[in-house]
Order: sequence, then C-alpha cells, then structure tokens
Amino acid sequence: MKISDVRIRFVKKDDSKLKAVASVTLDDCFVVHDIKVIEGADGPFIAMPSRKTNNGEFKDIAHPLNTETREELRAAILAAYDEESAKAD
Repeated sequence: MKISDVRIRFVKKDDSKLKAVASVTLDDCFVVHDIKVIEGADGPFIAMPSRKTNNGEFKDIAHPLNTETREELRAAILAAYDEESAKAD
C-alpha cells in the first residue's frame, strides 16, 4: 500500500478537541475521508471514520487490519497535520 496523498481540513472550534479532518488517498485509486485528528492528553491522535449504532456505540466503517498499516496512516496524517499547522502559524 502506498499513501498517495493526505489532505487536511482544520476545524474552527476553539473549545473542541477535534482539530482537523483528513482525507487519505491510497495507491492513487482509493480514498478514505473523515479521519479525525483529535487533541489528546499525550498529543494529537487519529480516529477512523465511524457511525453511531442503534445502541449508541460508535463503530469504525473503515480501518486498517493490522498495526503496521495503522501506524503508517497515523504517521502520514500527523506529519501532514503538523506541516499544515506550521503554515497556518
């Protein structure tokens, strides 16, 4: 898998932990939208796109199947987030 493109959209809510939303293109042929960048106690982290179930829980609708892929996505998204944040300052 090759991450072809990462696009970051900042969220303009001052009191929100949600800082941005990312779209990631894989192999120039598949895109995943609405990956959230959230500010946590130990710094930013990502949350995959999800939907609320009938019992009120959230379930991912797209997600990596292994740790290596999750880490590759996390690193690419947070690097793009840091780069875009630096441009905005």
